[in-house]
Formats: sequence, structure tokens, C-alpha cells
Amino acid sequence: MTAPGPIPAAALEADLRENAFALGPRVPGPRRIGAEVELIPVSADTRKPVPIQSPDGGLATLPLLRRFGEMHCWREDASPYGVPCFALRDGGVISYEPGGQIELSAPAAGSVGALTASLRGTVRPLTEFLRESGVDALSVGIEPEGTVDDLPLQLPGRRYVRLTRFLDAAGTGGTRMMRQTAAFQASLDWGPRPLDTWRLLNAAAPVLVAAFASSPVYRGRPTGERSFRARVWRELDGGRTGIFPCGADPVAEYLAFALAAPAILLGDGDDGWPPFAEWNARGLATPDDWRTHLTTLFPEVRPKGFVEARSIDAVHADWYAAPLVLLAGMTYDIRASAEARELLGDPDSDLLARAGRDGLADAEIGAAARYLFAIAIGGAERLGERFVDGDSLAEARAYFDAYTRRGRSPADDVLAARAAVLAPPAESHLVLASDPTD
Repeated sequence: MTAPGPIPAAALEADLRENAFALGPRVPGPRRIGAEVELIPVSADTRKPVPIQSPDGGLATLPLLRRFGEMHCWREDASPYGVPCFALRDGGVISYEPGGQIELSAPAAGSVGALTASLRGTVRPLTEFLRESGVDALSVGIEPEGTVDDLPLQLPGRRYVRLTRFLDAAGTGGTRMMRQTAAFQASLDWGPRPLDTWRLLNAAAPVLVAAFASSPVYRGRPTGERSFRARVWRELDGGRTGIFPCGADPVAEYLAFALAAPAILLGDGDDGWPPFAEWNARGLATPDDWRTHLTTLFPEVRPKGFVEARSIDAVHADWYAAPLVLLAGMTYDIRASAEARELLGDPDSDLLARAGRDGLADAEIGAAARYLFAIAIGGAERLGERFVDGDSLAEARAYFDAYTRRGRSPADDVLAARAAVLAPPAESHLVLASDPTD
């Protein structure tokens, strides 16, 4: 489609305001919550990543998903990325990320309990089936043993081929983000005060990074970061990630961010990747190009007609309710939302780096996480049993007690397990082996 001329900035801002941030006229509806979870498939024997397809008939995940899907009445559908996706009976979708990560997008649910049950009802039997077939599906923020070169791009569609070219040209190692990371992403309604929700979630991003960090190991070694995934995202080209200061007009801030970001899907890629604003000024961008461009932006919080919280490393299925209770309690309850905004203050990009590096060991972030969890659990209780059931609340409290209250996250479990495997024999065994009386 040929663009008739530059799209007026006012029209682009109005599109964001009304559609992305949901500030236009709305029909009230029931409160809902959604989530996407990602799993990293590795060989149970070699610990190497498992590809989607294997031309020589070796271990691959697509044949396994097809077999599992047939047993559970999934419908296989085409995707624009060169490999199929699967429609689940409950309305969820199983698809692939560019490195072969398996993603489950659950249907939005009317309660935390229903969403958690939907996620677990697929993930638990699927991971067991994969394990019996020789594949471990890891719930960690980054593939811990290999390098980005161990597995080529698995989705040959135009979007990811172009994104790979762009990231390679930027020289930031961004292809690791595409092919090796995994996340837990929650989708929330904006509520009656969308801009307050936007400010709160941007300010909360460092706490979310730290509280759920699970990726301290990369290339088989501790990285010194509690969430190496968070570091990988921060190291992408500066035009498409991060959090926002949320000043007087957050929509105008986001418009400036989107216009300044390189338009990776326009042109032939040989022109230096101009920002979207330049393409638009030339009259070479359409409204459809604009909406597609917005999907190539990866901030910690993303406006999509609902709001997507993207800061959390992949979470084990046993703990799915914890981030959902935290997010629902602090955003959907009016009192908790006000208390959380007062606690966190303005969004702080410096905290984001500290959160990924030090996690809850950072005194400021650790204290904020403890207070925020307490605020959110209080809010979740007030939301009532119909939205946050007792089991979900109990799971969130258990996570808080096991991790957050103690200044820990699942990253500490990863490091402890690794240390146990690498530990030398006990000293007493060494003494006995060299005892001259033997």
C-alpha cells in the first residue's frame, strides 16, 4: 500500500492515546488478566538447545508438540514465521520464539485462579511429556549452558530475519535476546486510571526484575548478575527498550520513543535503519506500518490496548500465581495502587540495572520488594475470592516467605544447585583416602 504522505503527528498520538493506552471511550467490562509463559527446550542428555525441526531426524520439538497436540485435541495452524502454531481447546495458543523457545499464550481469564489453572493445565503435562521424550523444558530467564551460535534462527519469517540483521548491525549481542531468553509476561486491564497504572508499572519494573530473577548463569558460568536476561535486554539498541520517566504526558513520551526507534521492517536494511519518524516524514509509512512498528518495540511495560508487564524472568509452574497476585493486587485494588505509587515514586532507570545485577541484595530494591508484596497481598485480599482465590493467595504468600522476605529469588536456587554439582568431595573422604593406616 502506497502512503499518501506523512501521517500527522496528532493522528499518531491520537492512535496511541485511544488504542494503545485505552484513553478513548470505553465500554466497562469485567476485570480480566492474561499471561504468556516461555520454556527453553534442551536435551536431557547433552543440555544443548533442541531445535524446532531436525532435517536428519534428530531430536526436535515440533514432532513432539504434534504428538502431544494430537492427544489433547490441539488444532495445528499456519503462522507467518515459517513454522506452525497450535490452538488449544481452552483458547490458548502454543507458538515458537526465534530460538525455538516454546511459548504458551493463555486466554485472558476472569480470575487469577482460572488463569493459573489454564497455564498449569498445559505446561505441567507438556513438560512431563517432553521429559519422557528426552527434552527438559527450562523455566529460567536465559538458556544457561550454550551460546547464541549453538542454535541458528529457528523462525525464517521476514520479521525475525530483519530483526536479526538489525541487531547484528547494532553489535550489541541482541540476537541472544531473541534466541536464548525466556520470560513470564502478564497482561492487565488499564483500569479506570490508565496513566496511573502506566506510571506504577514502570516504577515497579526493577522490583519485578529482582523479585523473580532466575537467570544468573550463562555459557555454563555464573555471570555476576541475578538476571542475566535483564542485562541482555538492557544491552539492546537504546531505541526500543527500557522504562519511561512518566512525566506530565506519558502518551507524548511514548510517541517520541516510538518515532525515534529504527523502523526495522521498512526499507531494504541497507540505508542505516532510519527511525520511523524519518520514513514518515518522507511519506513512505502507512498507518498499518505504524501499528506493525509498535509491535517491534520492547519496553519493560508495553501499551497494547491493555498493558503488558514484561520484566519477569521465566517462572516455574509451581509459582505462577505469585507474580499474578502481585500484579493484580497492586494495580486492580484502588487503595493498593495508591500505596504502591507512593512507595515506589517515579520510575528510575538506574534501579533497573541494579535490579538485574544485585537483585534483592540491593538494600533499596529489597526493601521496596518486601513492602510492595505486602501492599499487593492486601490489595488482592480486597479484590475478593472471585478474582483472587485462597489458593492463589497462599501461593503468593509462600513465595514471599521463601524468597522475597529473605532477600532471595530463584536465581539463588540456580546458583546453589550449580555449586552443589561442582563441589569437591567432602574433606573427610579426602582424609580417609590418604590415611596411611589403610
